[in-house]
Amino acid sequence: MAENKMSVDKASFIFGLVLGIAVISVAALLIINSKSSGEVKGEKVAQPVADAGNNQPSAQEPQYQSIPPIRDDDYIKGDRSAKVEVVEYSDFQCPYCLRHNDTMDQIIKNYQNKIAVVFRHFPLTSIHPEAQKAAEAAECAGEQGKFWEMHDLLFQANANSTMSVDQWKKEAANLKLNTQQFDSCLDSGKYANKVAQEQSGGAAAGVQGTPATFINGEIISGAVPYEQIKAVIEAKLKE
Repeated sequence: MAENKMSVDKASFIFGLVLGIAVISVAALLIINSKSSGEVKGEKVAQPVADAGNNQPSAQEPQYQSIPPIRDDDYIKGDRSAKVEVVEYSDFQCPYCLRHNDTMDQIIKNYQNKIAVVFRHFPLTSIHPEAQKAAEAAECAGEQGKFWEMHDLLFQANANSTMSVDQWKKEAANLKLNTQQFDSCLDSGKYANKVAQEQSGGAAAGVQGTPATFINGEIISGAVPYEQIKAVIEAKLKE
């Protein structure tokens, strides 16, 4: 009897041990899966642009500034003097910005002159080699009154995987721009400094990736659903 009891106890111990290992393994697998399946809704720079070149670790949290106010050279849809300002920092080559552009189109269509929508550049050149010149192409088209038309074509090229300087020059011809003026503007880097200033202003305000949208100064990071942005706009309109 004692021998049988020992056999039963031993079997129970082994069964319990195996069961415990199985439970731990399943739990670990669930944790791994939950982390790997989380959707990334934007693309981040390796480190904040405002800190680029500073290799020393910071002991304090970064102190962010307000986003730069609307300027005369900003491109805006809606009413420049509207109560609610929606400022979007974007990268024409970013796939999440492409997705977010559909949301912004819906926002512009539904709110029209109730808001001011401002587009600003934030090219992540370390991972998007065509983004800088795409931003400059939009500005070069803008000086001939076709910023938003080029904006749409740049995102369409993103969707079609046809982004290149040659493509921007073709699009300028399609938009019936003065191609000599456009090509000279783009090749000379005329608006490179403006693009850099917009990116620096965004980084100083806390932008670390794209897309990033400020609604009356409140930042929303990533390509979020339309309803999320709508809710913030509605709240700001009621304030």
